[in-house]
Amino acid sequence: MKPFLDENFLLNSKTAEVLYHQFAKDMPIIDYHCHLPPDQIAEDKNFENLTQVWLYGDHYKWRAMRANGVPEEFITGNRSDWEKFEKWAETVPYTLRNPLYHWTHLELQRYFDVYDILSPATAKKIYDECTAKLQTPEYSVQSLLKKMNVVTVATTDDPCDDLAHHQKLKASGFEVNILPAFRPDKAMNADDLTALNAYVAKLEKIHGAEIKTYREYLYALERRHDYFAENGCVLSDHGLEQLYAENYTEEEVEAIFLKIGGGDTLTRLEILQFKSAMLHAFAVWDHEKNWVQQYHIGALRDNNTRMLKNLGPDTGLDSIGDFSQGAALSKFMNRLDTGNQLAKTIIYNLNPADNELIATMIGNFNDGTIAGKIQYGSAWWFLDQKDGMIRQINALSNMGLLSRFVGMLTDSRSFLSFPRHEYFRRILCNLLGEDIENGELPDDIAWVGKIVQDICYNNAKSYFNF
Repeated sequence: MKPFLDENFLLNSKTAEVLYHQFAKDMPIIDYHCHLPPDQIAEDKNFENLTQVWLYGDHYKWRAMRANGVPEEFITGNRSDWEKFEKWAETVPYTLRNPLYHWTHLELQRYFDVYDILSPATAKKIYDECTAKLQTPEYSVQSLLKKMNVVTVATTDDPCDDLAHHQKLKASGFEVNILPAFRPDKAMNADDLTALNAYVAKLEKIHGAEIKTYREYLYALERRHDYFAENGCVLSDHGLEQLYAENYTEEEVEAIFLKIGGGDTLTRLEILQFKSAMLHAFAVWDHEKNWVQQYHIGALRDNNTRMLKNLGPDTGLDSIGDFSQGAALSKFMNRLDTGNQLAKTIIYNLNPADNELIATMIGNFNDGTIAGKIQYGSAWWFLDQKDGMIRQINALSNMGLLSRFVGMLTDSRSFLSFPRHEYFRRILCNLLGEDIENGELPDDIAWVGKIVQDICYNNAKSYFNF
């Protein structure tokens, strides 16, 4: 029986072991999409204990704890950090076959050199040992990034953010490149007019001028887009149910914006027209600046209104949605391509039923100008696990060029999440190793090893111009 989480974890052939240990393992990490708080990086924060670095803000763990019957007071409530960790330790043995079981123990090993299995019996020992280490300079936030060989991180930032923490990091000479990413979801959220009008008011203060028309609104947002570029930004990101590509005229959108300002109810068509116009404008700006644009599509958010009222958004109340994606995605990209305004693009789907749809759609708009210009993004969120990664890799392999794939990201709020890159790399090497041993690929370790290194690091470095 193979030991649990040994050096050949997930590597089921000698060829896979060679590909991982000789080619993938030591490649640097580019994490081009995550939700790490830049203020904590700039402050070089030391967390007080293991709960704070591990459980605060991690709704993957929160969902598992709720499913295990843990009361909310031990998850997001006012119980002590030790009590919350104790409940997590009680939950971990019940996460068998959930990726959290692997991630939990990979993180204990890679960051803390702890090889015990987390359970109620080991909880206190692990908590005390890891908490003590977290107090040392070697476990500050910046040190944790360097420990995992991270060279570039792109955070997720609203257009109204002042980017002061990014500026501080750049001035400090911190060797890990921390870049902002332009995430304008709130700026186009016509589903909530109260929130959208509050956003317009916030933007007015930053812009220093009144915003009364749609044209003025776009101008102010474009200046923020410029500001992000001045501060090193090279990519945007959008979290959407689906791409929006309704037909509209500028006059129609101007009239819709006036209705928004007046608090008048919008029709469903008007909401979609406004979102379509905004999304197109953002994409045009991205193309002008040679940015990469990312679209995360397919999440059905905030399903439990009772818990949403108590906890707020981003607390583990979202799921996979079954939205129709193909027609709007095609129309959106074609509209940009027709005007030669389609930037480098990454599309991530949350519903696995859309895997082949996305894998074939990207081929429609790869035009030979850039290798892998349109990317099928890595397995995301609920698909960010062994089966999801394999299915994404297989769909891309069957219908596109896996060799041009820009690889893995964490999409995480946790500074302990970087072993997810290792997880992906092991799965990738195992698949390729299996193909070689089955005679489905030639036994050319040097070439396949190069492809592995490209997917792990080189392709992203080139694609984003890092």
